[in-house]
Amino acid sequence: MAQAQAHSLKSTPYWWEDSTFPSLPARNVEKTCDVAVVGGGYTGLSAALELARAGKHVQLFDRQALGLAASGRNGGMASGSIRPGRKDLVRRFGQERAQAILLEGKAAREDLWRFLRDENIECDFSLSGAFNGAMTADQADELRRQADFLNRNLGIEAYPVERADVPKFIGTDLYVGGLVRKDIGGLQPAKLLAAMIDLASSSTAVIHENTAVLGSTSEAGGVRIQTQRGEVFARKLLVCTDGYTDGFDPWLRRRLVPVRSRIIATEPLDREVMDRLMPPRMMYGDLRKLSYYYRPSHDGSRILFGGRDGTTEGDSAAPIAHLQSELARLFPELAGIGLTHSWFGYVAMNRDMIPRMFTRGNTVYATGYCGSGVVWARWLGKKAAFKILGDGEQSRSAFDFDAAPRAVPFFNGKPWFIPIVYSMYARHDRKMLLRRLKG
Repeated sequence: MAQAQAHSLKSTPYWWEDSTFPSLPARNVEKTCDVAVVGGGYTGLSAALELARAGKHVQLFDRQALGLAASGRNGGMASGSIRPGRKDLVRRFGQERAQAILLEGKAAREDLWRFLRDENIECDFSLSGAFNGAMTADQADELRRQADFLNRNLGIEAYPVERADVPKFIGTDLYVGGLVRKDIGGLQPAKLLAAMIDLASSSTAVIHENTAVLGSTSEAGGVRIQTQRGEVFARKLLVCTDGYTDGFDPWLRRRLVPVRSRIIATEPLDREVMDRLMPPRMMYGDLRKLSYYYRPSHDGSRILFGGRDGTTEGDSAAPIAHLQSELARLFPELAGIGLTHSWFGYVAMNRDMIPRMFTRGNTVYATGYCGSGVVWARWLGKKAAFKILGDGEQSRSAFDFDAAPRAVPFFNGKPWFIPIVYSMYARHDRKMLLRRLKG
């Protein structure tokens, strides 16, 4: 990276250039409430809104100002994707639950579209569709089978893309085929979050920014929560901290691995360039182990390119350079293109690699979105609220498990093994590319 660019590169999300988060008044921490919610992202706000509208006395706590964590930093790709493949889901959970998990993704996406419409939320949403690229013939065959399954079993409009047609969707020689899904869209995530903050703060929910929860203790009839501004007794506690879970809940922290996800934003590109590289302005990804996700900005003027960071502390220039090189691998004409922004946030991985809702005493958890929180976080926040309300029909979810994800061995908050795992994934991808070149 050029020295001048390194100095001018903004470390704040590109989304923050045209959105701001509401400034909330400081309010006294009340000693009792029906439900205490920890975490002020999509999940916590969604739950607080549903609970408050149902007449519950709700207090929501976040250790920092709302908007600074993942809900204000993500790529805005509303995919609701599930990382394990269908066969893996069947092997682990059985045919019935696997099918229910996949169908719930469709329901969750459609529910988000309704939410945006019914609440008049302006967040630059577009049901753009998504293109997933195949880098080998085997991957192309896999995506053909996936398209058939989506159409036949889930009622999702999807179709394979043959090699000759790839340029209609993306201007690269990297892919030998692909898959188009019409049920996935993109939005401006910070605007969505700002709107949800407005909705929740306009309800009866009491929101406490910059108020860390320090711990909780089960008591008869509820949970006593220690915050840095006083204690609260709540009948129910709802934990929605995902990749930002800290030591306030050591039990949960052993089950969620925080992984950095980084995005770079290019300088504005000529319309002719965007028309050549991303003709239909879709959401994009491929089947590499070390996954990358990319999209046009919501105004179509530049490309946002993201992937897992691979670092665990500091803000090294190496991940930025790596994303730049992968962007140039995909689009060689963008080699050396200027960047305006580079930022990261934390996503939460777990050993099952699927989102989960579960209960422990009077504490309900909604978490573990594995990098697909735009859809899942709001959906499971809503489901958790109905679970607390005792609405069995509305709370029913294939992601409501009897048990929490298993603890990660030799892990207690610091993901020391991430560089090792990423090195293995990178080696796998290099071998795959070499086989393709030889073939």
